[in-house]
Parts: sequence; structure tokens; C-alpha cells
Amino acid sequence: MGNEKNTAGELEWRVRVEDGSSEVLKPEIRWFHRVWLGLVGFFLKLVLRVWKFLKKAWDVAVDDPRKVIHCLKVGLALSVVSLFYYMRPLYQGVGGNAMWAIMTVVVVFEHTVGATLAKCINRGAGTFLAGSLGVGVNWVAGHSREFEPIILGASVFFLASAATFSRFIPSVKQRFDYGAMIFILTFSLVSVSGYRVDKLLDLAQQRLSTIAIGASMCIIITMLVCPIWAGQDLHVLVTRNMDKLANSLDGCVAEYFEDSTSPSDKEEESSKKLQGYKCVLNSKATEESLANFAIWEPAHGRFSFRHPWVQYLKVGAAMRNCGYCIEALNGCIAINSETQAPQFVKNHLSEVCMRLSSHSSNVLKELAQMTKSMKKSTKIDFAIGEMNGAVLDLQDALKSLPTQLTPPPQTNTAVLAPTAVPLIEVAPLVTVASLLIEIASRVEGVFASVDELSRLANFKAVNDKKPKQNQIISRPSVDNQGQETVKALQEV
Repeated sequence: MGNEKNTAGELEWRVRVEDGSSEVLKPEIRWFHRVWLGLVGFFLKLVLRVWKFLKKAWDVAVDDPRKVIHCLKVGLALSVVSLFYYMRPLYQGVGGNAMWAIMTVVVVFEHTVGATLAKCINRGAGTFLAGSLGVGVNWVAGHSREFEPIILGASVFFLASAATFSRFIPSVKQRFDYGAMIFILTFSLVSVSGYRVDKLLDLAQQRLSTIAIGASMCIIITMLVCPIWAGQDLHVLVTRNMDKLANSLDGCVAEYFEDSTSPSDKEEESSKKLQGYKCVLNSKATEESLANFAIWEPAHGRFSFRHPWVQYLKVGAAMRNCGYCIEALNGCIAINSETQAPQFVKNHLSEVCMRLSSHSSNVLKELAQMTKSMKKSTKIDFAIGEMNGAVLDLQDALKSLPTQLTPPPQTNTAVLAPTAVPLIEVAPLVTVASLLIEIASRVEGVFASVDELSRLANFKAVNDKKPKQNQIISRPSVDNQGQETVKALQEV
């Protein structure tokens, strides 16, 4: 039937077939081996995915520990409100409507104090107003038995339509959108259920009291347990964006005029700073949301009750206006990286361009420090003067550029025609210089908005120091366009 053959230390099984020949019998993998391998592979993939998820969750927690604190605060609020179900005396006081307190905590507890207050006030006001109107409409409809369904249906139609239309009004949508939605929901529930419920007033009173319990619990916990203020987040966001804008401007100009010989890790860090302006351009929605929630917050820390949060939006708009120009500068440098201007022309403008970039970024950094400390700066006027003086120097350098494009005439008798540099080679450099001048003008716009913020928020004044004898004189403004004579930096 079969024989065993030993070849090179291995066992081999052969089987005779009908024609007299023999074939090697290959061992088959049993089905349970395949199933086992499949289960092992599935288990390893599942463990790998769970590990990746836990790693991402850990990174999120490490990046902002306040998110973990917020989760614990929500759990604490739900646990406290759940006592109205677990404890019999409390349950007998509110009845089965205790579930509304739990639902209130779930829907109104937000990350910041301002967002939680906004939702609590909107929910309370919408519920009270809709409940009052619903009870009144049901009372009127109850005195006219024949027309009761018609009155109730018409009231739901008109009031729900009006409240829905109000959500399209920008001022209402910005602050009271959630309250309008709660009004529609509550009024519809009260009107419809009132047709079949006899003690409608008691039902509305119980639901309103349980909602007040849940909302008050949220307010107490969010304000007393590690509060997260929307106003503080907005303040920090604006100051960080100013620093990122200044670093992007420095990195963008340095990349164009200097040779990159730094190590790779430094290049990555420089690239991150260079792309910082994108954070400024993408922060509009976050700024508007934080400013809207900060208006609801009470006085806290260094911020008074009527702190000018709306002015932060104007500061952010001015920074984005400057960021768009930096983005254009970065794009111009990236597009024209292959078609560089002649080196002698580049050297002619590199010093003044670098100086203007440095002074502009210094103004932004000084404004960031001024906003962060909420103290008026004694250096900002001096920094603005230096920036405006650098603008005038760059304008003078651009005016003298045509004389730099032709070499000096020869001394022999045969006068050679000057070989002008092609305009297409000089255009990228002139564009960069023009964008730097425009950036300086927009930096002054940022200064104007921050100065207005310092006036509205009553920034603390710092005692001015007497200027030294060799102190640099403040240079003319950019708006003078080089018409006045500049005499700075000569007495140092």
C-alpha cells in the first residue's frame, strides 16, 4: 500500500497508483489549524487597534488635562442628581420627573463656564416662557370646548413658526439659538399633553423645578470645581496667535535671504514656526465661539464683569489681515524659489528687508506681551518708530534699485552698452519687498486694535522711564511714504 523512504534525514510517504507509479503523499493542514491561526490573527489585530486607541486617548489627556477634569465634573454632577432617584425622600419630593434633572445635566454641561451658563440660562428661560404660554393657551382653549383642538393647533403652528424664524436672525442665533429650540420643544409638549392631562399646572411646575435643580447643580460644579473660563481661553489664544504670527514672519524672510545649513531637527522646528500663521487664519470660529461664551461669564481673575470681549474679535481680525499677507509672502517665496534674483541685487536689499522683518516681528511680540500682562508697554512706540524707519529705508533702497542693475561704465575709449538684468529675475525680489512694506502697514492695524483694547479694558499703566541721551528718535509713520527726512540712528 505504501512505503517509507528516508531522504536527507526526512521522512517521505509515497502511495502507489493504478498505473504502477508512486506519488509523494503531502501532509494536509487540518481545518482546526487554520481556524486557530485566524483567531490568533484577529486577536492580535484587535489588541493592536485597542492599543492605538488608548495611545491616542492618552495623548489627548496629556495635551490638555482639563478635558479629563471636565469628564470627572460631568460624572460628579450626574451622580449627585441621580440621588433624587436613589433616595426615597428626594424622590417623593420631585416624583418621576427627576429624570428631567438628569437630562438637563447631560445637555447643558459644557467644557467652559460660559458655555454652561449660556445653556442653563437659555434652557431655563425657554422652559419658563414656553410653559407659561402653554398653560395660558390651554386655559383659554379649555373655556371654549368646541374650538379647543383648533386653538391649540393654531397656537402651536404660529408660535413654533415664529420661534423657528427667530433662529435665522444673527443676533438671536448667536446667543439664544438653544433657548429658541427649547421654547419650541417645551411649548409643543405642554400644548399637546395639556389636551389629555388634567393637572397641567402641577406637571409644568414639577418639570420646571427639576430642570432648575439640574441646571443649578451644573452651575455650582462648573464654577467651583476647577473652573475653565472661556474668557481666559480667548485671552490666551489671541496672545499665542500674535507670537506665532511674529515667528512666521521671521522664519519666512530668513528662509528667503539666508542659506539653510542648520540640522534637520532645527529645520523641522523652523518649519513649524513658519507655518504658525495658519493657526491665526483658522482660529476665527474658535475666537467667535469663545467670545460669545465669555460674555455670559461673571467677573473672574483679571477680567471685570464688562470686559470688552468683542474687542478681542477685532484684534483677531487684524491679525488675520496680517496673516493673509504673510501667506502671500510665503507663497511668493515658494513659487519663485527656483528663479532667484541675481546675488548682487539680493545683497542690496537683504539687509533692509531683514531689518524690517525683525522690527515688525518685534512689534507683534511686544503687543503679545502687552496683551498677556494687560499692562501698557513703554517700548511699543519706540518699536513702531523703528519699524516705520525700516520701511522708509526699504523704500529708498527700492528707488535706488535701477542704478544697481547696471555695472559701472568702463574706462577705455570704447564705451560698452550697459547690460541690464532681466526684469523677470528681479520681479520676485521686488514683490517680496513690497509685501514686507504691506505687512508693516497691517502690523500697525494690529497695534491700533490692541491699543483700543488697552483703553477699553483699562490696562495698567507703567511708569515711563526718562530716555537716555543717545536714545534712538522715533521715526516717521509709514503713511508719510518717505517725504520727511529721517535722522534716526545717527546719535548712537
